[in-house]
Amino acid sequence: MQDVTESIFFAFKEILNYHTMKLVFFIGVAVTLLWSAMGFFLWDTLIGISSFFIDLVPFSMIRSNSAWMLASLLWLVLVIVTFALILVFFGNMILEKVSKEKYSSFSLGIIFLSATFWAAIGFFNAGILHQKLLQLLNWLPFETVEATMSYLLGFYFIYSGIIVTMLFVTSFFSEHLLVKISKKHFPYETLLEENEFETSKNRVVDITIYIAISLLAFPLLFIPLLNFIVQITLWVWLIKDTFVEDAQVLLIRQEDSKKLTQYKKSFFVISGVTALFNFLPLFNIFGPFFGEIAMFHYIKQLKKEL
Repeated sequence: MQDVTESIFFAFKEILNYHTMKLVFFIGVAVTLLWSAMGFFLWDTLIGISSFFIDLVPFSMIRSNSAWMLASLLWLVLVIVTFALILVFFGNMILEKVSKEKYSSFSLGIIFLSATFWAAIGFFNAGILHQKLLQLLNWLPFETVEATMSYLLGFYFIYSGIIVTMLFVTSFFSEHLLVKISKKHFPYETLLEENEFETSKNRVVDITIYIAISLLAFPLLFIPLLNFIVQITLWVWLIKDTFVEDAQVLLIRQEDSKKLTQYKKSFFVISGVTALFNFLPLFNIFGPFFGEIAMFHYIKQLKKEL
């Protein structure tokens, strides 16, 4: 477990590196703009798909889940508004105290603290907040609640698309990223050559399975708590399979790769921490890079024992 902890801290430190953050923001902005454009042109289709699934679910479940989704949306808005207000009123003061290289890291720290603060407020007042939102939804006609849920699910589709695409793109450029990190921190150790065709095929297979299971399990997203378990389980599985594959092809020979199965629990821990990034705005674009680097560092440590 010590190796896992070291790998997690190593990855945190590395994603806060100025050059890594530039790459993260470049890819993150590109993927977000792509899905925003797709969402704009395919919005009616997304709403139609959402409405189809909603018609299969009892109204009581729709109302309850709508309340939780509205609470999550409220949390997201509060986090973003808090972050914006801090930058508006204290931005210049922060720039005077913090170098440009560390400004991005400092901004992420503000978002994290803001998210933690409002999450704590929501946690201790969850019952009251849920009850008030349910009362609001009770006052509204069924058609309005259904339309609200459809719109929230539309945004959920787009956000999920951003997460999966970020993971795929990060995995696709993993060799470039990991070779650069290896030269920086482990200059005297050589890496194996990646079979790009085989690795890309595995990525496509994993994402296809993820999408298929997500569609089959979609009705479960209307059940509070179970929806969280299903979603994070799918994320953890996809992250583990993708990033373990990316790291091992550069570090472990094919004949030794089966020995990694005894370390599955550690892989799931790293993947679980990576999946948590997806619950924080802006942090979600850092998740794939964090997971890729942490898994690479951990398997590099295991190489000594294989």
